[in-house]
Amino acid sequence: MSPLSDGPLAGCELVVFDKDGTLIEFHAMWGGWTAALAADLERAAAAIRPELAGSVAAALYRVMGVDPATGLVDPHGALAATPMAVLRGMTETTLMQAGLSPAEAAAAVLASWHAPDPVALARPLADLAGLFGTIHRSGAKVALATSDDREPTERTLAALGVATLIDASVCADDGIPVKPAPDMILALCRRLGLAPARTAMVGDSAIDLRMGRAAGVARCIGVLSGTGTGPELAPLADAIVGTIAELLPGG
Repeated sequence: MSPLSDGPLAGCELVVFDKDGTLIEFHAMWGGWTAALAADLERAAAAIRPELAGSVAAALYRVMGVDPATGLVDPHGALAATPMAVLRGMTETTLMQAGLSPAEAAAAVLASWHAPDPVALARPLADLAGLFGTIHRSGAKVALATSDDREPTERTLAALGVATLIDASVCADDGIPVKPAPDMILALCRRLGLAPARTAMVGDSAIDLRMGRAAGVARCIGVLSGTGTGPELAPLADAIVGTIAELLPGG
C-alpha cells in the first residue's frame, strides 16, 4: 500500500474521522435538533400537565448546553460527545425534574424523541467525496468513529453521498466502549487489518484526540471547525487545521 506522501496525513494508511464538527457542521446539526426536540417535548409535556407549558423547552436547552437565541452548542456541554442513549436518559430526567412522573416523562420522550434529520441539518465542511476519493487514490483507507448512533449516522452518510466511500465505521450503539477509550480505533484497525501506528485520527474535540493517543495512532490531527479550540487541542495534536479541507497538499 502506498501511504499518503505529504501534508498532515503523511505516512498514514488509515484515516479515522470523527463525524459531527469534523465532517459536518456541528452547531447546525445539533442546535437545530435541540430546537425541534424542545418544541416537541414542550407540546407533549403540556398535554400531560398544562401547567408546564413554557418551562420544558428552556430546561432542555440548559441541559443540552445550547443557546436558544443563537443555536450555538457549548463545547463543554452534553452534546459535545455524549451517546444518544445517554442524552435520552438526561432528557427524561429533565422532564421529571420539571414535574412529570417517571412514567409521564418516559411517555413524553417516547412521543417526541427523534434522531437529527441529515437531509435538513447536515452541512458538510468540505468536499467529502473529493477528500475521501483522494485518500483512497493514495492507497489509504477511510474510517469513521462517532458518538452518534448507527442508524442516523448511516442516514447522514447516505444523504451526503459518501456512504460507499467509508471503508469501516464504529458508532456509539455498536457495543464498543466509546471515546475517549481507544476501543473504537482499535476495532477499526482490526477490521481493516491496519496498525494504529499507521493511522491518523482527525477530530474537532479533545475527546477525539485523547482516543487517538490512547490507541497509539501515528498522528492526532485537530480541526477547528467544531467544538474544540486551539488551546484545548494543541496539547494533544500533532497538527491543527481549520477544516478537513486543509488536510491534503494544496488544501
